Amino acid sequence: MADTIVRAFDHPSDALRAVQRVEALGVRHDDVSIVANNKEGWYDKDGVHHDRLRRKDDDLDGKDDRAEGAGDGAVTGGVLGGGAGLLAGLGMLAVPGLGPIVAAGWLASTAAGAAAGALAGGVVGGILGALTHEGVDKADAEIYAETIRRGGAVVVVRNPGGRRNEIEQALSDYSSDAGARGDYYRSGGWTGYDPAGPEFDARQIEEERARARSYRPATRM
Repeated sequence: MADTIVRAFDHPSDALRAVQRVEALGVRHDDVSIVANNKEGWYDKDGVHHDRLRRKDDDLDGKDDRAEGAGDGAVTGGVLGGGAGLLAGLGMLAVPGLGPIVAAGWLASTAAGAAAGALAGGVVGGILGALTHEGVDKADAEIYAETIRRGGAVVVVRNPGGRRNEIEQALSDYSSDAGARGDYYRSGGWTGYDPAGPEFDARQIEEERARARSYRPATRM
């Protein structure tokens, strides 16, 4: 069975940082993928728009970070600038049920190939199929698809080998695995990914992020 690490992120900026941390470990570009929601238009044909990529409250201090000066933009630009590595290959795709997405790596190739089939559920099915082919449980794959639909992003690393702990650490900031993410979704009545479900708009995405930040899992006895 394939060895794969997958992590979910509420905000694309965190996922992009995580990709660069993984690449800094020397992981091959061919073994890393990112799929992120682009409803907020942070990426287009001109590249990354850092002002749109900033989180509204990145430091969780209750203030809108986008109005707190250039410091936040400098950090984001420093992390994402340069157009090197996997992120130089970001591409856009419209996916019914997920919304507009930005992707790079082997999952992006899978999504683009499925889109060529012109089937409404083809892209999502292609992504889910690619994840399960790499050893991800089907139920977990649906959780990751739901993360993208709700405005987030997913980073996938194949063949971690003996560097699993290092890679997991590189992915750790602001991320969660399928277990924690699934618990949160089910706490709101979610029962599984619905490919025919509605896309989230920008307002719903921001509200979803606020709910996710305030969520506290129930204590298990």
